Amino acid sequence: MSKPTEETPLPAPSEWLGTAREIEDAHTSATSRRSFLFRMAIGLNAVVGAILAVPIVGFLLGPAMKKEGAEDKWIALGTVDSFPIGETRLAEYMNPITSPSDGDTAKTVAWVRHADDGSFQVFAINCAHLGCPVRWFEQSKLFLCPCHGGAYYADGSRASGPPERGLFEYLHRIEGGKLMIRAGQLPTLTTQACAGKAPRVTTAPQPSTPGLLAIQASAAAPQERS
Repeated sequence: MSKPTEETPLPAPSEWLGTAREIEDAHTSATSRRSFLFRMAIGLNAVVGAILAVPIVGFLLGPAMKKEGAEDKWIALGTVDSFPIGETRLAEYMNPITSPSDGDTAKTVAWVRHADDGSFQVFAINCAHLGCPVRWFEQSKLFLCPCHGGAYYADGSRASGPPERGLFEYLHRIEGGKLMIRAGQLPTLTTQACAGKAPRVTTAPQPSTPGLLAIQASAAAPQERS
């Protein structure tokens, strides 16, 4: 005869309640941890988003916060006596088209040449090729660009290298014994600050259809005469 199997005794009701409480506590603890991590992730994303939004907001609101009349502002680089005749020196000034939060980035420099005849030239520090800062070498009497080997004579005209033109010049004047420059407009081909001359590149509206037809007719007239 086979031996009778022993039956496993059922747990008491108090043990069932203890097991249910343990399961519920573990579930509650896991839910709390999950909620905490979820909230922390949201907070970190909000902080990162705010940090990334600061420069974007500044870029969008920059034109609205621009100082009125800053483009036409004249700034003193120093007294005339601080630039000896026959020398070229670096001068520093604060860009008027800036805000207090710009800090040291608002500082701009320019090369000041006091020629032997007493006249001044104020050059932008940027190379006319790709904008690298040029340096003045007194021994060779040349401005040299460290990026691509551009070279300029003492009067700012092109000497050699990739640049197709000379250095850009600021509009300047002498007022009250001080050398003033029109600092609100960085000298480029499209501004009046280009070597004290009219812009070499201008943006004009497209001609209307009648005007365009008139230009085409005037261009075709010499061909008809020939």
